[in-house]
Formats: sequence, C-alpha cells, structure tokens
Amino acid sequence: MKLRKVTAASAVVLGIALTATACGGGNKDNSSSSSGGGNKIKIGIKYDQPGLGLKEPNGDFSGFDVDVATYIAGQLGYKPDQIQFVETKSADRENALARGDVKFIVATYSITPKRQAKVDFAGPYLLAHQDLLIKKDSDISKGTDLNGKKLCSVTGSTSAQNVQQKIAPKAQLKEYSGYSECIAGLQSGAVDAVTTDDSILAGFAAQDKYKGQFKLAGLKLSNENYGVGVKKGDTELGNKINKAIEQMESSGAWEAAVKKNFGPANYQNEPAPKIGQIVQ
Repeated sequence: MKLRKVTAASAVVLGIALTATACGGGNKDNSSSSSGGGNKIKIGIKYDQPGLGLKEPNGDFSGFDVDVATYIAGQLGYKPDQIQFVETKSADRENALARGDVKFIVATYSITPKRQAKVDFAGPYLLAHQDLLIKKDSDISKGTDLNGKKLCSVTGSTSAQNVQQKIAPKAQLKEYSGYSECIAGLQSGAVDAVTTDDSILAGFAAQDKYKGQFKLAGLKLSNENYGVGVKKGDTELGNKINKAIEQMESSGAWEAAVKKNFGPANYQNEPAPKIGQIVQ
C-alpha cells in the first residue's frame, strides 16, 4: 500500500459510488462489532459537509464520502444496515484510528507526509483542488480578478491566505465560523467568492436551496489527494480497500456518485487517479 508520488498538470477528479452491495466482497472482516444485531463495522465520516458527509435531520447520512464508504463496506462483506457511521472531526482522525474507534475513515482526508507518519492510506479515491465558488453571473474568471473583492473562508483556514499571498494581494479577506456562513454571505452579496476544496464547495452549492445560483471558477489552486485512512500497519485492510475503490471506478459507480452529489455546481470530473499515485 505504498503511495507513489507523481506530478501532473491536470489530473483527475473522481467520482465514486452510489450505494454498495455485498456482492463480490469476499470474506467479511469481523473485527468491528457491536453488541446486539451481529457484526457491524464502524466508519469515520464528517457529519457537517453537504455533498460529502452529512447527517440529515432524520438521522440518515448522505454525500460522496458516504457513498464511497458504503461501497467499500459492501465489498468487505457488510450490508448497509451493518454500517455504523461515526463522526470524526479533522483534528481527531488520527486518534480515532489509533484508538480503534473506527475501522477506516472516509472524510475529505487529504494524504500528506505528516499524516502518513501516523496512519496508512488507501486510494486516493478523489483528487480535489482548492477553488472558488462564485455567483452564476460573476465576472470573476481568474485568480487576479479577486483583487479588491471580498473573499471568504473559515476562521483558521489557510485557503484564503494562500490566495491573498500568492495570487491576489489586494483581496479583502472575510473569515466566518463555518462554510455555511460563507455560502450565505455569497448569496446575499456580502462576499464575492468563497474558497476551499472544490469538492466541499460543490457539495454546498448542490443543496436544493442553492441550486442554479453558484458555479465553480474552475481554478486549480492546489492538489488535495483524498485517501481512506486506516490504522498504521494494517496493510491487509488497506489492500482490500484499494481493490474496492478500483471496482467502484471500473463499474462506473463513482462517476455516477460525482454527478449525483456535485453536479449542480458544474463540477468537472476528470479521469480517476490511479491507486497509490499522489499528484503534487
């Protein structure tokens, strides 16, 4: 499960799975279980990212990462009702794996050398890029157009600072507590653009209340290789997950999942990245 680094000017977005079935999944991994109801598997996801990992008001889960996780679990031999989704916030992902709170994590988890020192990764299953979300009729078409404009990101994020330092030094930074506030500000005109990973932006824009109002600028300001996190040293599980991702891609399931979860924001998916290759 060693990851190979590659460079590429343009590489990929991928799509991933709708819903998994247990067929073709091989032997069930029985190492995750809970009392009552037989074997279960605990999978870490985000609860607050529309289009990626979202806990709905009725308790259901939706999003691209949820579809990926469900497909992988199906290939491992688990039916949807045997999956227990556990919220894993960004700051606690490594600890959750080390403690055994979850079997694996699918939560916009970018593969980085620092994280690879603590956990192993399968994938990548998606190559995202830092981008801008703008109004449908916006005249912003390139990074330098942000000079003099109001640019929003969440407090503590480096995305807006990266734009101001490297692309548009005269951009006016607006930091809100969450992306929901940024998107609402874009809708009201309080800000001119929102920046973070394009997958996250597309997920918010795909919500029913925003459909048709926004678009992605299509700027690839960074490469974010999303991987599936597993406990350090669990090579066997990592290899099984890689095979599940390859099956998802070859079957067309991930392509359908991209369109389902991100399509309304004009998310342009490219050919999927190869397993084990990291785009710098």
